[in-house]
Amino acid sequence: MQQIEAVIPQFKLTEVRSALDALGIEDFMESPVLCHTHQRQPTLSFRGARFGANIVEKVKLEVIAADEAAGTIAATIGAIARSGKCEDCRIAIRPYREVV
Repeated sequence: MQQIEAVIPQFKLTEVRSALDALGIEDFMESPVLCHTHQRQPTLSFRGARFGANIVEKVKLEVIAADEAAGTIAATIGAIARSGKCEDCRIAIRPYREVV
């Protein structure tokens, strides 16, 4: 068993959900995450102070899959979520041990 963790932009979530459904993946977790980035974001104002926010809201997906399917799932997520920009999609595959 493998655990696939992917951090993707929020606007790609519906496309990734559809692709996972097409692969037969029905059970996965998604969580909102805040990522620190070096990309320039709009200047924000908070209590009279102006600052450039380097925080981006993204979505973290976690999928538990068989060893044979892990590569296909990661490739599918990457093909949809990657746009060619730096830090737009991060995918990690880790071994997963079942806990009873």
